Amino acid sequence: MNLSIKIKDLVLKNPVTVASGTAGYGEELSHFIDLSKLGAIFTKGLTLQPRPGNRGNRIIETPAGVLNSIGLENVGLERFLSEKLPFLKQAGATVIPNVAGHSVEENVELCRTLSSLSEIGAVELNVSCPNVKEGGIIFGTDIGLFTNLVEKARTVTRCALIVKLSPNVTDVGQFAARAEAIGADAVSAVNTFLGMKIDIRRKKPYFGNTVAGLSGPAIRPLAVRIVYQIYEAVSIPVIGLGGIASFDDMLEFIMAGATAISVGTMNMVDPGISIMLIEKFGIYMESEKIGNMHEIIGIAHSPGGLSEECP
Repeated sequence: MNLSIKIKDLVLKNPVTVASGTAGYGEELSHFIDLSKLGAIFTKGLTLQPRPGNRGNRIIETPAGVLNSIGLENVGLERFLSEKLPFLKQAGATVIPNVAGHSVEENVELCRTLSSLSEIGAVELNVSCPNVKEGGIIFGTDIGLFTNLVEKARTVTRCALIVKLSPNVTDVGQFAARAEAIGADAVSAVNTFLGMKIDIRRKKPYFGNTVAGLSGPAIRPLAVRIVYQIYEAVSIPVIGLGGIASFDDMLEFIMAGATAISVGTMNMVDPGISIMLIEKFGIYMESEKIGNMHEIIGIAHSPGGLSEECP
């Protein structure tokens, strides 16, 4: 039974990863799970200098999800390299840093530095964070700016380059296809959807940034649809994320076309969910007599699938 997947030269032992921003730098999760069992950890969004994040309210629960406006709080590149990366390597984790600079130049420098390290087999270029006033959301929704950023990042990135796409566009497939044409080795789909909360007591927006990112099971049907569409637009691996809360959810993403999946919001509900998904996937593969997981990636696109009459 083969659960491994490959993104350029990086081999993940299984397709289950934890999404950037939901698992810190692995230290928090390490109290609950063995990090070495994960396919990979996408670390918290990284900038060159430490960032305190947004002021005021940062997160609130919604029906079947959460709205967050963290603002890319992070320790900065220097502390990541001196403190966080050594911890993750000692824990046996496969590390994929999330690059979230606020300018083309900052993103390029982060990609250049991180990809030069032997410990790093891939970086995830985050062009889609909706929680900062400068940078991310512009790159992710303007095809011209997106193209310029990915081209320059690709030029300096020695390892696999994964581009994390925004769902807040008319055609995500167009951005995925452009990333592939430029030379991206995979895409992540998708980041949070724009949402909003009004504080009816104060009669004003709940978040200082007005809008926030919606994640959790509420967005899963939208994310599955986007993964399905991207699979038909590109030939590179798609990493599917958005509201995965059960093994059935994971299978939906894989059958829609995801080569790997990322667990996000549910890490805050059940820190052990990723290990459960790995174990259940192995049991499923054995029971279905599937020798290689690639046999079911995108199978929902095949006209030969099982058909059942609707009741």
